[in-house]
Amino acid sequence: MKVAKFGGSSLSSSNQLKKVSKIIKNDPDIGAVVVSAPGRRFEDDIKVTDLLIALHANKITGLPYNEALDAILSRYEEIITGLGIGLEMLEKFRETILSYLQNITDNDRLLDALKSCGEDFNAQMLAEYLTLEGTAAKYYSPEDAGIYVTDEASNAQLLDESYDNIARLKDSEEVIVIPGFFGLSKNGNIVTFPRGGSDISGAIVARGLDAEIYENYTDQSHIYSAHPGFIENPHAIEELTYREMRELSYSGFGIFHDEALEPLYQVEIPVMIKNTNEPHIEGTKIVSKRALLKDIPVIGISCDVGFTAISVKDYLMNRQVGYMRKLLQIFENHRVSVEHMPSGIDNISIIARSKNLDGSKTEQVTEDINDQLEPEKVETEENLALLVIVGEGMEYTVGLANKATKALTENGINIRMMNQGASESSMVFAVKMSDYKKALSAVYNEYFRNID
Repeated sequence: MKVAKFGGSSLSSSNQLKKVSKIIKNDPDIGAVVVSAPGRRFEDDIKVTDLLIALHANKITGLPYNEALDAILSRYEEIITGLGIGLEMLEKFRETILSYLQNITDNDRLLDALKSCGEDFNAQMLAEYLTLEGTAAKYYSPEDAGIYVTDEASNAQLLDESYDNIARLKDSEEVIVIPGFFGLSKNGNIVTFPRGGSDISGAIVARGLDAEIYENYTDQSHIYSAHPGFIENPHAIEELTYREMRELSYSGFGIFHDEALEPLYQVEIPVMIKNTNEPHIEGTKIVSKRALLKDIPVIGISCDVGFTAISVKDYLMNRQVGYMRKLLQIFENHRVSVEHMPSGIDNISIIARSKNLDGSKTEQVTEDINDQLEPEKVETEENLALLVIVGEGMEYTVGLANKATKALTENGINIRMMNQGASESSMVFAVKMSDYKKALSAVYNEYFRNID
């Protein structure tokens, strides 16, 4: 049995929903479907989720919101009309949104409830259209499916009992259609997952139903070895591991959210990336283990921007027991997540996302370091990009780091720092943000220029 998740681009219009319906109809192994909210129909279009966020902003600031509400409902009216579904459903959607606007007084709870409408309405429409087209289908809200989560607004974490609840749906004779992105707290609140929430929902449902495979439909047929927006005709990846995908997702690959892999990784359910517009193409498969290719030790290269490095220098740092603990405690006290820690015997650099060091937080952190550790020097470098080179075959291949440094040097790119984990399945180079596109191109060409 398969679970299929369809992204926003796959559900942006009535024509796209018809494609989705055809995919489900032609594959009887698809037992459950998880849907996103309608995405962009064209380049300058606005996602429905963004329209819902704008509606919330108008409401809490006291501005008129009828125009924002109409913009949302017009998107669904276009889809409903195109599918030939009765407009009674549209009126139901209007009543749901108005009920949230009028009855939820907490601003954070209201935002979650409104954002959930994007996925929730799409699931109802798809289930209705599938039935209309002769495919027995049934809509299940997260409450119906038993998807229960913690109660922190916009930061839902799944309660483990949800898997047993979902498992009860396994024998359904109808295609199960569930909205992604949110669950229900024990207090009855609608709570959304963090970014990439529909991917997380899809993985949860796949695990709960013990699916043989989880298909994730987007507008791309493959995951590529580098971002197609930066590299022309990049190498298409046929197969990669959860760990490799996690590394690439973390460092900027937007096709699959890194946190969505966790439920699948734990039970080794494989993931297939598919293209809604070209479903016949065998896409990229994400698995627990794969055969390592000697001629392709590096599977992918990614680059993410917006990092800050706080570097501490102190002679005989390694002799001071508890030094690292005290240093990391300072970052924890300021609620700053640490991304990387390249170090030497008398120095260490703490790399964090710049957005987590906004305002005066950088100054506060460095001040605490000086006060509590009294190092020789504390330096801060902002506007960094992290170039990440990933591949489980790297562990068995000599000279890969030299290839990267050679490519960067020949292109006049200054390496600010380098970090390699003990697993040797990834290398991280920090470069200036102004150099990140050139760095990505240089390193990609070094590893993949001779690969068909």
